[in-house]
Amino acid sequence: MKIIPCPGFKAAGAAAGIKKNGRSDLGLIVSDVPASVAGVFTRNQIQAAPVRLDRERVPGGICRAVLVNSGNANCCTGAEGYRNAVRMGRAAACALNVPEAQVLVASTGVIGEPLPVERIESALPGLLRGLKAEGVMDFAEAIMTTDRVPKVVSRQGRMGGRTFTLTGVVKGAGMIRPDVATMLCFLMTDIAAAPADLRGMLVAAADRSFNRITVDGDTSTNDTILLLANGLSGAAVDSDDARAAFQALLDEVMLALAKWVVKDAEGSNKLVEISVRGALSDPEALRIADTIAHSPLVKTALFGEDANWGRILAAAGRAGVPLNPDTVDVFIGAAQMVSRGMGCGKAVEAEATRVLQSDEFCIALDLHLGPGRASVFTCDFSIDYVKINADYRS
Repeated sequence: MKIIPCPGFKAAGAAAGIKKNGRSDLGLIVSDVPASVAGVFTRNQIQAAPVRLDRERVPGGICRAVLVNSGNANCCTGAEGYRNAVRMGRAAACALNVPEAQVLVASTGVIGEPLPVERIESALPGLLRGLKAEGVMDFAEAIMTTDRVPKVVSRQGRMGGRTFTLTGVVKGAGMIRPDVATMLCFLMTDIAAAPADLRGMLVAAADRSFNRITVDGDTSTNDTILLLANGLSGAAVDSDDARAAFQALLDEVMLALAKWVVKDAEGSNKLVEISVRGALSDPEALRIADTIAHSPLVKTALFGEDANWGRILAAAGRAGVPLNPDTVDVFIGAAQMVSRGMGCGKAVEAEATRVLQSDEFCIALDLHLGPGRASVFTCDFSIDYVKINADYRS
């Protein structure tokens, strides 16, 4: 995993004593110069205090720093929780000597517990001393909760004869059914772009990446994606070609991060693409893929490596969109399990079982009705998922 520091950004991670295990739990990203910013957030009606604060500040269009804690979601904490989110941002602004309105905050962890903001304030001096251009991995480790690994993706592209960098960090392993965003994702780039342009590109990329994954069907109260652009490369989104170049790289990085969230999901063993083609439209294909990807019966069959194609068809049939059961084909990898709505026999099940033993594979449906197609990425439901979430607060 090659990490490319994004010019003009520094990052750090530290232990503030929020997590009971004493691990790193406070992360900071700082831009050397004012950066344009765009954000997308959860559509869950229960929204954490940092989400509400960032929604107020992001329209200002400028960000200098993002301060993130793990181990505590600062959600359902009332007026005090909002004041603590403000206080958290104010502490970072004072330490960095930047405008308070240009500091964004995020939190992840247990819902309903008061945020120990004084621990964050006490940890800030050490956190600032740790800031460095290559500190993004320290930041990624600091924002983890049940993640098994820190997740960072870096890419470079060309725009107007100049090289630009895009580095993204994502935190997420459970409570994943994004709706506009994911758990927490922070993207840094050295292009120049107006906040409105950034938002349009971010929304489009989120729809093609984080809104196409599921772990457990739950949408977090803290979902946040922030995209910061400081312009230091000299590359600018000032033409259709430039916009297309950055959009392509943004799509690539965000899809890689989104798939990594599924691969790193709580207790999961498999990354599975549910691909639907031949639907009457793309939205109808997406609805069928989404229904299959969320089915607990399908996901437990994936864990058991059971080629139970009946569960796949049953989920497709309850998606609420038109299909003809007599025209559906189902494939597990290259093994065709169903042809025109009928099973292809036991012989192919052995081939499908070998596919199911892989870490990554595709389940494909062809409805033979029209041009619509879509994919959703999911994972298996394991015994470990139940154990992790039965024990989460302890």
